[in-house]
Amino acid sequence: MALRGVLLDRENFSCSICLDLLKDPVTTPCGHSYCMNCIKSHWDGEDGKDSYSCPQCRKTFTPRPVLLKSTMLADLVEELKKTGLQAAPADHCYAGAEDVACDVCTGRKLKAIKSCLQCLASYCEKHLQPHYDVPQLKKHKLVEPSKKLQENVCSRHDEVRKMFCRTDQQLICYLCSVEEHKGHDTVSAAAERAERQRELEGSRLNIQQRIQDREKDVKLLQQQAEAINLSADEAVEDSEKIFTELIRLLEKRSSDVKQQVRSQQEREVSRVRELQENLEQEITELKRKDAELKKLSHTEDHNQFLHNYPSLAPLSQSASSIQIRPLSCFEDVTAAVSELRDKLQDVLREKRTTVSLTGTEVDVLLPQPEPKTRAGFLKYSRDLTLDPNTANTHLLLSEGNRKATYVRQHQSYSSHPDRFTVWPQVLSRESLTGRCYWEVERRGEGVHVAVAYKNISRAGGDCGFGENDRSWALDCETNSHSFRYNNVQTPVSGPGSPRVGVDLDPGSSRVGVYLDHSAGILSFYSVSETMTLLHRVQTTFTQPLYAGLYLYYGHTAELCQLK
Repeated sequence: MALRGVLLDRENFSCSICLDLLKDPVTTPCGHSYCMNCIKSHWDGEDGKDSYSCPQCRKTFTPRPVLLKSTMLADLVEELKKTGLQAAPADHCYAGAEDVACDVCTGRKLKAIKSCLQCLASYCEKHLQPHYDVPQLKKHKLVEPSKKLQENVCSRHDEVRKMFCRTDQQLICYLCSVEEHKGHDTVSAAAERAERQRELEGSRLNIQQRIQDREKDVKLLQQQAEAINLSADEAVEDSEKIFTELIRLLEKRSSDVKQQVRSQQEREVSRVRELQENLEQEITELKRKDAELKKLSHTEDHNQFLHNYPSLAPLSQSASSIQIRPLSCFEDVTAAVSELRDKLQDVLREKRTTVSLTGTEVDVLLPQPEPKTRAGFLKYSRDLTLDPNTANTHLLLSEGNRKATYVRQHQSYSSHPDRFTVWPQVLSRESLTGRCYWEVERRGEGVHVAVAYKNISRAGGDCGFGENDRSWALDCETNSHSFRYNNVQTPVSGPGSPRVGVDLDPGSSRVGVYLDHSAGILSFYSVSETMTLLHRVQTTFTQPLYAGLYLYYGHTAELCQLK
């Protein structure tokens, strides 16, 4: 048949009701075709109306048309099925404005599934098949569909650009490589791609590593936020309990004072009223006596006056004068309460007992670069003092508790649970969080500069700085340094010095310590005209740190004032 090989549109042979190929096709008087069952079912739904309409053009018919099978359409559909001709692809297979169209298709073009870099053409699935079957075409390079294939063609020589000029950093064709790019560093595009692919993979590995690092940082920050929230909740709960107890104590004390004042008031008023009654009785008696004497004084008969006068009772002894206390007899109570209030205010205002969040600021920023100069480090300097309650009894503290000296004689320190009892060491009074810097001036070579958690053991052989997992120490001994943590000693090697124990600047007796608590960085420097890095630690700190000093006999170390 002439229809063989002709691309047919499925829509022309489909029922507009069921959207499938026509079955027992019939044609309405208006010329539209449907499956017989489909149009009958449609008109059955219109029974009871005056007319029947075409589902496509809405033309009405009265009465209901009698439909007969369209033999020509039925034969055509059957012939299509027998010859195996396929209907046109669905709309989603055709190329749209944003798609790459097949360069071989005629009429309405299908979407391309591949582009060929050699043919500089794009193909749908049907027209791509020769590239899989023909030996010469199998060697062509197929890529994802692209609208930019012409960019691979040299506009000057109309040749495919298969070369890359590294000198000018551009794609060129072979003729370009022997003409205007002659003498340049040129390679095949494939070779340049392979080189840049290796660089790309390296960059990806670097990016992936940074992603992993940042994910770890995010997890640490999440854990830190949870720890902050937990700690804050506990602090609020505990402080509320403490203040509630304090308020209850004040209320009880207030009640006690009130009761005492009222009791004293009652006693004093009772005493005053008793005296008042006695005086009033005495006044009554005196008035009566005065009346008798007045009557006698008016007696005209001398004999009668003299007869009655001796019979008058003598006056009773008058009470001594009443000493009236000042009305401010309870001012001493007010003064005592005022004094208590002033003392309580002084306690609450005391710097070391003030509820403050200073020093607990959480640095949630990404780690900052470590300073390079001493001036840069000094921006983070902390003013530190030594805590006498932690000092071993062989350590003499002086210079406002900044300086420690190992002496033979025991110092008369009071007993305290924080005191180191075995090793001659001491901790700072101030805790260290965030970014901090301090310096230690040493006199003598036997000094260990350290940091430690508050809960480090105070007795036993493993309480020495660096002998456990709760402290980090730089040992400064006889012109060489070493680092110690968890009883593992690491030789300190300065820049360019592979020897065990780097020789120090003989003019430097000062060690600088830099701490970035949130980033887990602890660095020790030899301080002179320049800052020489001795050792750096990268870890995770889970608690606030305290500066520490360990001294040998006769040696001295001092926390320097940097501000």
